[in-house]
Amino acid sequence: MCIRNNLGLRGTLILMLAIITNCWALFCGMGLIMLGNGLQGTLLGVRASLEGFSTTITGLVMSGYFMGLILGCNIVPKMVRRVGHIRTFGALASLASTAILVQAVFVNPFAWCAMRIVTGFSYSGLFIVAESWLNEASDNGTRGKLLSIYMLVSLGGMAGGQMMLNLWHPSSYELFVLASLLISIALIPILLSVARAPQFDVMENISIRQLYRVSPLGVFGMLINGMCYGAIFGMGAVYGTEMGMSIQQVSIFMGALIVGGFVFQYPLGWLSDTVGRSLVIIISALAGACAAIFAIYYTDTGLIHSVLIACVGGLTMPLYSLCGVHTNDYLTPTQMVAASGTLVLVSATGATIGTPVTALAMEYLGPAGFFGSLATMLLVICLFAISRSIDRGHAKDERGKFVAMASTPLAVSLNPEVELDELEAAVTEDAEQVKESFEELIEETR
Repeated sequence: MCIRNNLGLRGTLILMLAIITNCWALFCGMGLIMLGNGLQGTLLGVRASLEGFSTTITGLVMSGYFMGLILGCNIVPKMVRRVGHIRTFGALASLASTAILVQAVFVNPFAWCAMRIVTGFSYSGLFIVAESWLNEASDNGTRGKLLSIYMLVSLGGMAGGQMMLNLWHPSSYELFVLASLLISIALIPILLSVARAPQFDVMENISIRQLYRVSPLGVFGMLINGMCYGAIFGMGAVYGTEMGMSIQQVSIFMGALIVGGFVFQYPLGWLSDTVGRSLVIIISALAGACAAIFAIYYTDTGLIHSVLIACVGGLTMPLYSLCGVHTNDYLTPTQMVAASGTLVLVSATGATIGTPVTALAMEYLGPAGFFGSLATMLLVICLFAISRSIDRGHAKDERGKFVAMASTPLAVSLNPEVELDELEAAVTEDAEQVKESFEELIEETR
């Protein structure tokens, strides 16, 4: 089991301060990377509308990021093994920084789509390298707190990136240069860190079919929730622009979605530990769908609108963690690690589909298609979860403790439920069994 010392508030604060001090370079670098990521995504959505790109074309362009993420999950680990963490991180950060500048120079859908694929590929590698270092710096007693800080930095950076949209008008080149600079500067603290490069092993993925047999709701929910992610981050800024929002209002709109996702994460997680994953997934998806439907008709910008938007994001984004932890409830520690890559690929595939699907809905239904698509996706998750609960006869499953999950390639390795000692013991046991089988086979041949 995980080491969970009862330190009290003061002891917990001291421990978190020690973690931040030890990993300040990594957190600083990741914060800058996510600032650039948050700014770039919203900037492209707004600029595409200003340039007169059709909604469908914009959706296809924005989905390129998730295509690149899928490619990166498969290719980057091999690059890391071949040339090492530092060279890989430096090369991919430079590539991501350059891709943004290319988008500022060549303002057309083909160049932007190609560069979005490059950006997704690069960010996948940046996540892999940074999270490897974070995992190396943690142990069973600190991984949970480390993951919480990591998610706070990541989501805080994403939300902060939305606010930076107000520094210059999106029709000019300055914001593109700023996003490029943020990623370039992120190289400095990480590459100058005194922490040694971590040991890195390519995770073996299990097939989607195998994982679906273990947890149909977890895999299906991850796919549809990925579509929701694609809709939010791919078309959210486009929706705001088409609704006639000012640049400041678009940044607040996107920021509210992200902040809501972070605020609701742990209350929903605690509830899932108490009453069960499936029930919380049903409640969250149904409530999120209702909030999205209400948002179609309530368009007056202001505090109430921001709270409503935060509720939509807060009831949608935590479904990633809920579905991931629901899947882990049926897996052993070794299977959790193997399944992590598959879950990320499922989510990224959903996001790749969700962005153009939402764009098509907005093309034919107008801005209402944005929240209409979200509501439909959430209702699909809700109905599927209800059908699974009925099929299982409301069986009570064995649940581990909820742990928030980041939708990045190696974040599951920071999960404190994946016990390093158990994992090592399981791998050793498997190796011994294989050795015994070979010895028996040799004896029989003799």
